[in-house]
Amino acid sequence: MRINNNMMAMNANRQLGINNNGTAKSLEKLSSGFKINRAGDDAAGLAISEKMRGQIRGLNMASKNAQDGISLIQTAEGGLNETHAILQRMRELAVQSANDTNVEIDRGAIQDEMNQLVAELDRISDTTEFNTQGLLDGGFKGKFQIGANEGQNVELQIGKMNSTSLGLVTTNSIENGDTANALLADGIYTLDGTNIKDTKGNVVATFDSDNNAIKVDDTVVVTLEKAALANGAQITISDKGAKFDVKNTLAEADGTNNLGELAPGKYEIKDTSVIKDGKLIGKLETNVITLENGKKIKEADLGFQEGKLKDGVSFTINGSDVSTRSAAEGSITTINKAIEKVSTERSKLGAMQNRLEHTIKNLDTSAENLQAAESRIRDVDMAKEMMEFTKQNILQQASTAMLAQANSLPQGVLQLLR
Repeated sequence: MRINNNMMAMNANRQLGINNNGTAKSLEKLSSGFKINRAGDDAAGLAISEKMRGQIRGLNMASKNAQDGISLIQTAEGGLNETHAILQRMRELAVQSANDTNVEIDRGAIQDEMNQLVAELDRISDTTEFNTQGLLDGGFKGKFQIGANEGQNVELQIGKMNSTSLGLVTTNSIENGDTANALLADGIYTLDGTNIKDTKGNVVATFDSDNNAIKVDDTVVVTLEKAALANGAQITISDKGAKFDVKNTLAEADGTNNLGELAPGKYEIKDTSVIKDGKLIGKLETNVITLENGKKIKEADLGFQEGKLKDGVSFTINGSDVSTRSAAEGSITTINKAIEKVSTERSKLGAMQNRLEHTIKNLDTSAENLQAAESRIRDVDMAKEMMEFTKQNILQQASTAMLAQANSLPQGVLQLLR
């Protein structure tokens, strides 16, 4: 018998250490609820689980992003809802003004309300914001991140919804002064080709484009110093034929002439500065206004003769014109087009909102399914682990008992010493 190396005790002690480690791991899993607490528990499982966790959190945030996108769309759509209401009232006023039971003073009152409505429409366009971002001023073009990975986004651009972009601004008041001869009765006259017509369509004068003058027969009635009359321009004669005012027709705002950047109101040229409502909105260069945003507007597009837009000159961009029956009739068509344009924009926003609502449902479902998959990899099966813990606990107790037995066996050597 050998007592220096108790192999049975050493074996029992080794098994006891193994069982202690197994018991400790089981306790750790049961107390944390995780099957994988460190990379050593399952290296591949840990890597897969962490990737899944990144996807899950990304999907949850993408769902929140989509909801924020819906909130932005609803804010913009709320502004356009009131824009629609304003346009419907403007159309109603245009229909009212187109009726010849109204006299000039009646149409003047209608025009006053029309001007206020146009101003409010522009205010809504300028001030509708979401998180300090303008929504209806043409400046919003953004992407909504609706996925957990790079490139998973949708783009939304909201058009400019002010009066000029909707085609409601059609005239520019450029010039006024005294007539050379009081040969035209007070009233509003319209340029049609080279003919000047009254409100009944009668030709009462002609326009001499070479001399930029309005003539009755061969007598000059008005000599224009600044305005370059375009077809459809209005000339208002007042004070028993002694005064005149010119409203020139503006071209439709588009991406080339940038007229959509000018809201209704009075503009003044001071030195080289362009001022509106006391604020600097741009600089005057040679025959061109350069706005603060860098866009340029030619003086010809505003209805000025070449070189006549200069220091000291002012002009007024007008809203929808209902000052005459024919102008009011034209405004009905113009406002109809504006209503259609706003409807198109609202339809686009509504379609995007519905899309994002489906996106949210899909993201939430994907996140839920991925969470379940991650749980099967990372989370501990409590019932199974309790079985393992019970086994390890019993083995630990048995190992402890056997170690005690193994330690007592060498004492048999004492019998040989008696």
